[in-house]
Amino acid sequence: MTSAMNSAERRSLTRRDEDYRRYWDPLRETMDPDARASLILERVQHQLHYVYETIPFYRRHYEAHGFHPDSVKSLDDFTRKVPVITKKMLVADQAEHPPFGSYLGVAPAELARIHGSSGTSGIPTMYGISRRDWERSAEVCRIALWSAGVRPDDIVQISFPFGLFLGGWGLLQACEVLGACAFPVGSLMPTDQQLTQLARMRVDALVATPSYAQHLGRRAAELGIDLSGSHLGVIIVAGEPGGSIPEIRKAMSEGLGGAAVVDLGAGASSEMHPFYANVGCRHAEGGVHLVQDENYTEVVGRDDPNVPIPVGESGAVVATHLWRESQPMIRFWLGDEGHLDDSPCACGRTFPRLPRGVYGRLDDMLLIRGANVYPSAIDAIIRETPGTGREYRIRVTRSGELDEMRVEVERAADAPPDRDEQLRHDLAERLRAGVMVRTPVDVVAPDTFDVQMFKARRVIDERLS
Repeated sequence: MTSAMNSAERRSLTRRDEDYRRYWDPLRETMDPDARASLILERVQHQLHYVYETIPFYRRHYEAHGFHPDSVKSLDDFTRKVPVITKKMLVADQAEHPPFGSYLGVAPAELARIHGSSGTSGIPTMYGISRRDWERSAEVCRIALWSAGVRPDDIVQISFPFGLFLGGWGLLQACEVLGACAFPVGSLMPTDQQLTQLARMRVDALVATPSYAQHLGRRAAELGIDLSGSHLGVIIVAGEPGGSIPEIRKAMSEGLGGAAVVDLGAGASSEMHPFYANVGCRHAEGGVHLVQDENYTEVVGRDDPNVPIPVGESGAVVATHLWRESQPMIRFWLGDEGHLDDSPCACGRTFPRLPRGVYGRLDDMLLIRGANVYPSAIDAIIRETPGTGREYRIRVTRSGELDEMRVEVERAADAPPDRDEQLRHDLAERLRAGVMVRTPVDVVAPDTFDVQMFKARRVIDERLS
């Protein structure tokens, strides 16, 4: 840990542990796991009956699978008997029953907010949130930001987009209910201005995607801005994989003056709001706690979501709203991969953890010559390789029956072109050792590719063309 990081942590974290209570809700955060499991089962049974009796979408879905809520007597029953729902099913239902689908659950007059996400057809998937659900989500938001180290006397710069996408608005709500000062710059303020304001406003906490946090750090270096003496003490990241990968965490911290990094999770889908039922842990090197009595998270088989995966083993992540009434998600297939850890944590919270966050989305995973390769793992290797620039692309092609992968990476702006061959060799060797797949590498000039800052997409799948 660098001296700059020690200084930042003392400013933003240690002082606050002395000045404020350790937990926002001690009873909830340190509850006996067995007592919490009983509460979860009670809420699962309640929600199953609620959606079966009042929401047409679920009634049709469950009857089609021969399922009735009365058959769930345990959490193991819940995993093994209840069919999952998917984003594809929700999109189809909204197309048939616009604008919210047949799973709204409340009268439109009870909605407090309407958000959405863009679809491939150009028609957004709409999310309706009732007033009661919006108010309830505030409590989980408070727990998450408090755990990350945010306190009422902090200034929080929010660099998430503000629009139909829910993420930025949920973070704004979190700051407001906690009492912290929100500085919602969004995604429209140019990067150079964001850096200027970060120092000028004496910002304590920055919220961004891992991609944008890295971009800010690289741009600060290009401009000669030294943030080691700034007030920034913590970088809170969410929205995509990377926040729990050591190499990416290191790059974010070093690029932004040594600030601590806290991951709120990549699986922050709008369907699962309040998605801050993922709580970043400052006492571990990455990973998130799961507020299981709010959104119950399971790890299940990649090929069969009714097969529970033992703690410590990797699988697909499925999540359930235990309290939400408007568009409740019951066993929603997130499409993410991770594994659970229920061992004691140094922070004292008894919530189980995803110790590595989510590795990536299952639909982003590449199967290259029999090996599972996540783009986030390639990203980490590139960031650790001296001489690489800020952008790269992963090209996936098919040769006969086999998929092939090639990486194109920009050289660093200050690296001489005559070192390209050595860089190509070094990165190819690191990729072979790191992802266990022989990967050809091409080195290209700086600024060849567009900069990816929000929800980065660097995989070019040429198998589809």
